Amino acid sequence: MMDGKFYDASSYKAAPVPMALDFGIVYEGFRTGVSQGVFTITQPGQLNHTWIAEGKWLPAGAIDPTKQKKYAAPVIADDDKDGRPVLHRRAPPEADGGTESKSSDKDKDKDKDKDKNGDTAKDQQKSTAATSPPPAPPSGAPAPAETAKASPPPESPKAPASASATNASASKDEEPIGDPNRPRLRRGKPDTTQHEEPFATFAPVTEVVPGVSAASGAGKSDATAKDSAAAAPPVVLIPAISDAGGPDPRSYTYDLKPVEEAIYRNKMLELAATQLLGSTGTKQASPAPKKVSASRSAGKSAAKLPSPTFDNVTLRIFDLSSSNEPVLILSAKAQLPATGGSETYAEPKEITLIARTNLEGELRKLFFAQTDSRHLDVTPRMELIDAVDADGDGRGELLFRRTFDDGSAYAIYRVTADRLWPLYEPTP
Repeated sequence: MMDGKFYDASSYKAAPVPMALDFGIVYEGFRTGVSQGVFTITQPGQLNHTWIAEGKWLPAGAIDPTKQKKYAAPVIADDDKDGRPVLHRRAPPEADGGTESKSSDKDKDKDKDKDKNGDTAKDQQKSTAATSPPPAPPSGAPAPAETAKASPPPESPKAPASASATNASASKDEEPIGDPNRPRLRRGKPDTTQHEEPFATFAPVTEVVPGVSAASGAGKSDATAKDSAAAAPPVVLIPAISDAGGPDPRSYTYDLKPVEEAIYRNKMLELAATQLLGSTGTKQASPAPKKVSASRSAGKSAAKLPSPTFDNVTLRIFDLSSSNEPVLILSAKAQLPATGGSETYAEPKEITLIARTNLEGELRKLFFAQTDSRHLDVTPRMELIDAVDADGDGRGELLFRRTFDDGSAYAIYRVTADRLWPLYEPTP
């Protein structure tokens, strides 16, 4: 939505990726107005010429692992603070405790170098002053000092170096998190293979056909198909909104007792049956006799119409405007039995009924639709996804998926006092 108007997200500012699927866009998922988590886009792409995106899902209440570390300003000890800046390597965490030992080691090394330089100077003076070689030492005397000095000094152990290397690697892993937008200095040339592609093309998902093997295409066994279908995870649809501002989220659930919900369910089924019989009663009614009046024949035919049977009934009740007025959405499959002595099979109708209560507690129809597989080109199948605040005004709207014979599209409707007002109603 931009300036109060809804646009098609797959084509809005798509240069080359739609703005709604750009890298780093954060969406917050809601279910009946309650936050479920945060989704961050990491890779947009196309699947069967349809824009989708992959990303990271962080459930609500979970701790982001990238935000566990706190930023700590590095401590840099310069001898000359007024001089020019000098680049330093990051010191390991235990560098503060080991500075004293390192400074003492440097002092000891300097003292050893001074002693060695003094000894060599004294040896040169003795060699120039003496003109004759010194007398041979008697037998049994200890070896001269030169021979002792000639032996190489023992090498210092390298264990501290390896320990410091491991500490450096550990400190690199535990590097504090700072400003994510600050530049970083790295050695060498940048790796061109690590850049992000504008968009990717995802591989299509192969659907498992019951009784058909994916390798040979022949029907081997239903057990293999059932096992593979059971292994596939179910698809969960969660509406998500990306908005830096907007009102605070609230729940759109209308709390009811089981007895009250059963009463609303029966009323909605009666209203759905009335709508079905009203649309098909004239077609299924048998012709009236000639001697009987039209009014009496219509009354008898309407009274003889059998009531439909409902399967897969789903009733959802929302409080969209915080007014304690329930909005009821019924979805079901209705089977109309044959009338007039014919035993022809009629395909079940998929119905969607939306109603709300008035001041007297009676149901008022706002929307009714029925369709089947042969009429999807005229009337789409309406599947309720959830109630969302699509325009950020604090009131909930209804999100539906409309399925046609050549594809599906998502639509947004606002519930008014007497009808269902379309805010965004695209076609595939």
